[in-house]
Amino acid sequence: MQIELTEEQRLIRDSARQIAEAQLQPNAKRLDQESLFPLENMKVLADNGFLGMLVPETFGGIDAGAIAYSLAMTEMARCCAATSVTMAVTNMLGDAISTFGSRALAERYIPRLTSGEYAAGAFALSEPGAGSDAASLKTTAIKKGDRYVLSGTKCWITSGDRAGVVLVMAKTDPKEKSRGISAFLVEPSWKGFSVGAREKKMGLRGSSTVTLNLDEVEVPEENRLGDEGIGFKVAMRALDGGRIGIGSQAMGIHQACLEASIAYAGDRRQFGQALSEFQAIQWKLADMATTLDASRLLVMRAASMKDAGVPFAKEASMAKVFASEKANQAALEAIQIHGGYGYTDEFPVERYLRDVRVSTIYEGTSEVQRIVIARQLLS
Repeated sequence: MQIELTEEQRLIRDSARQIAEAQLQPNAKRLDQESLFPLENMKVLADNGFLGMLVPETFGGIDAGAIAYSLAMTEMARCCAATSVTMAVTNMLGDAISTFGSRALAERYIPRLTSGEYAAGAFALSEPGAGSDAASLKTTAIKKGDRYVLSGTKCWITSGDRAGVVLVMAKTDPKEKSRGISAFLVEPSWKGFSVGAREKKMGLRGSSTVTLNLDEVEVPEENRLGDEGIGFKVAMRALDGGRIGIGSQAMGIHQACLEASIAYAGDRRQFGQALSEFQAIQWKLADMATTLDASRLLVMRAASMKDAGVPFAKEASMAKVFASEKANQAALEAIQIHGGYGYTDEFPVERYLRDVRVSTIYEGTSEVQRIVIARQLLS
């Protein structure tokens, strides 16, 4: 496992921190309160290479690797979690296309994702009846000549109303379960593709989440990602990498909670002394810092394994479940340290709590992560 960062990784981390603090942080509250998609933030990230971190330079990426990507995600989430999840899904889509797609598909779509020509990318797996049980999806893809006809409904799709291209999982063989799923790149402008209402969410309000409807959408055969029947593999591999991203996002929010709590505890006085002088507060801060470091080690291990090209599914699940759950605890402690002020929007910790809550749900719930880990242990 790599512990010491390379010079390139440090430069990427420092650049991400500078951009996040200058561009993302000042607008985070407004994006949340007005539920505004972070379009300007995404343009800045595109201009600085942060939307193509996992794809080759040939296709407009920077091929920085999973460790550098994790570092950048952490910095972005520390300043604006809604922007970070939009960045995460766009990077995940580019990674999937470069790994499983033809050169023609990579050349057609990846530069548009990395350059900001597309506002974002989207990943459409979940359905009203297929959440954690992703293999039970009902969307179909019927082969007709040199095209597939896709019909079905996808839900909880991040950036689905903003994406220039959507990776859609559909059943090409309804008799099979996971082995009957194929993956397709679908353009929202195609006939039969429509977007439902934007979800009104507890947190991450700047990130749009919508339902997608596919009513006999004709998709060219060349837009199938990989062979027929490997769609579930495409999805699971993308989710494994995505769990590194969400673990990193959780760490960023965790870090923000700790920093805000240290600052508040130093300034706020009660009973004639600063809150930071009370042992009860000191222990909370110590626990928050300890679990943050443990999360970082788990995420870095999974990212290091991904960069090394070795299996990392178990490690990604360990990192994601631990980092997300500990970040949720840190957000609750941050509210507690801030007292009544923490329950208002005068301080950002209430937003941190709302934003981090979903990290134990999307990219696979905590329960699913434990299933993945247990299966690996018992196999």
